[in-house]
Amino acid sequence: MEAGGSPDQESIGSGTKRSTVSSGSRPRKRKEFLYRFVDSDRLTANLEQWFESVSNRSAAKKPAFNEPFELIELQKFEYALEGISFQQLIRMPSAVHASTSGAVEATAYLAIEDFLHASAKGLWEAFWSPDEPMPFSVACLYNENLKFYQAENAVAEGRLGGLCATGILLTNPRHLHGKWDHILELALLRPDIGGFVVNGDGQPSLSVIGEALFYALRVLISRSLSRMKYCQTSNSVFVVLVDSQYGGVVKVEGDVNKLEFDVDNVYECAAEWIENHSTVAVSSIDRIWNKLGNANWGDIGALQILFATFHCITQFAGFPKHSVEDLAADHGSRLQTRRAERQLGDTEVNGNGLFRFQQRTVSPEIVEVQDDSIKIESEQLMKLEVGSVLWLEDSNWQKGYQINEVMISSEQPYYIASPLEDPQKSVFLYVGSHPSQLEPAWEDMNMWYQVQRQTKILTIMKQKGLSSKYLPQLSASGRIIHPGQCQRPSSGGNCDHPWCGTSILVTSPVGETVADLINQGRFGAEEAIRCCHDCLSALSTAASAGIRHGDIRPENVIQVRSSARHPFFVLIGWGRAILEDRDRPAMNLHFSSTYALQEGKLCSASDAESLVYMLYISCGGVLPDLDSVEGALQWRETSWSRRLIQQKLGDASTVLKAFSDYVDSLCGTPYLMDYDIWLRRLRRNINEENGKEIDTSG
Repeated sequence: MEAGGSPDQESIGSGTKRSTVSSGSRPRKRKEFLYRFVDSDRLTANLEQWFESVSNRSAAKKPAFNEPFELIELQKFEYALEGISFQQLIRMPSAVHASTSGAVEATAYLAIEDFLHASAKGLWEAFWSPDEPMPFSVACLYNENLKFYQAENAVAEGRLGGLCATGILLTNPRHLHGKWDHILELALLRPDIGGFVVNGDGQPSLSVIGEALFYALRVLISRSLSRMKYCQTSNSVFVVLVDSQYGGVVKVEGDVNKLEFDVDNVYECAAEWIENHSTVAVSSIDRIWNKLGNANWGDIGALQILFATFHCITQFAGFPKHSVEDLAADHGSRLQTRRAERQLGDTEVNGNGLFRFQQRTVSPEIVEVQDDSIKIESEQLMKLEVGSVLWLEDSNWQKGYQINEVMISSEQPYYIASPLEDPQKSVFLYVGSHPSQLEPAWEDMNMWYQVQRQTKILTIMKQKGLSSKYLPQLSASGRIIHPGQCQRPSSGGNCDHPWCGTSILVTSPVGETVADLINQGRFGAEEAIRCCHDCLSALSTAASAGIRHGDIRPENVIQVRSSARHPFFVLIGWGRAILEDRDRPAMNLHFSSTYALQEGKLCSASDAESLVYMLYISCGGVLPDLDSVEGALQWRETSWSRRLIQQKLGDASTVLKAFSDYVDSLCGTPYLMDYDIWLRRLRRNINEENGKEIDTSG
């Protein structure tokens, strides 16, 4: 199935031409470019050298392209989908291209339409509105005129052989054959997509990727000609690749304003833009449909497509009323309900969340087991309490720590401990989940961010030489050494002990969280100014290496009292830090920035905006009860427009009020934060209040 051909003038008008676009030379040039950009094979030919170079560069670390989604994102999304019904009524025929029957291929297009319809409908009702009709429709693209037709109508009109893609579009009764700037997502039905799993590295060939890039770029150019207001950024497109069993996702992102619209060299210009100005991510190819033609909605193949569709809907409909985090957080309560249904008491779940089953050899009959008959050895429980000693193993050394205090005020417990070799020193000790832990998965994810990913971030900071007393220091990381003989298999992995393989992170310094200080009434105007300075200093140091925090809140800032005359603040909790564009910040209805809630990303001022919200409540501001992203955005808009935040900070300090005004002017813009000027102003204010120069250097 090819995308070639020469569309007639009418179809181009239907697909890409807008009467509302001004008649200036720039729109005309783009429309002419789009009119000539019709052959995917020619684009693919111009991308051969680029594809070869990408493949060669990544030969040592396959696959060639990054994945569009992190596994942890897909896991969180999968928890959010629990209880949501997706029903594909038209089954996918098991071997579409093994048969020459047109009826089989027609059924395949009908099945893809139904699959995409079920996906969009299920997501819309779960995340946006179960009461309002879905504002999207599904249709197939005909390559001769680039118009959309219902698959059933296309088959009836003899157009089956010319169908080249299936799309989810914004419903528009005025344009029955669709408009290209209304395309949310495209799916390409291509033969033997699953062959790349068997014969290669699990990613498609250039011919398939090239065709996906062709359609993605057509959508991006059409959007650039549109006057429709997109709720989210319109600079990214998802293209789904499927056959009768397998599928994957291609994501293309980039600013088409950087494309040179030379109408005499459309394919060369398009290839140059893809090579130099776009980001291409390609997922692994995984199974979607079983042998009966039913979609495996809970498996990773269908999950990747559902997550791509979720992002596409967000571009057109805005951020959902119920966020992924909100729905995923219900997993724990659903698990407890399931345990109650099965009459599983707490006595049958040990401290590690692992179920213990008692084997009885006397009788083959089922017998009632009394709760007090279940004995679990204390060394297997391994509960960490004050006085417990924990041994950490790195690649070439071992180190012991004694627990001095259990911190239970945060989302996940952590500990204040002392190294056995230096009992006077205090450190924070974070313990992760066991690799095979059966705890509620949402808690496991939080632990993963708290331990494994924060270890990665702090290690990168250390490797890049970032040094500041306002940043946490990586003291040690490794795995727990459990009591008794480790029966770890020689082939790798972990033994059956509940703590074998569990990760540990040790950081310094130690202090009280701002949340505790606020609750105890020990956080006043002076502390707010110093906290603002110290956190900005930490953010400035991290930003110099391209790292942003992404989760600033009172629990992630500590006050440290050392031998210095004045206490200082340290910004901790770097597990949700942003290293690259595909990373996603934490979503907190009270403290996340407006841009993070809208786009799922950070702008330059996002961390500073979160800092302002934290200072706002520390200075007596009241945060409302928020239960949705929509409500959180409304509260932000009202508070900033009425200057409620600035006024509250102004009651504490004029410099904090000025800083909040600066952040307000910068939010959502591409302009960079000027950390230096505000660090100087805050430092000057601190020095004036204390009467003389003090140490505020990092």
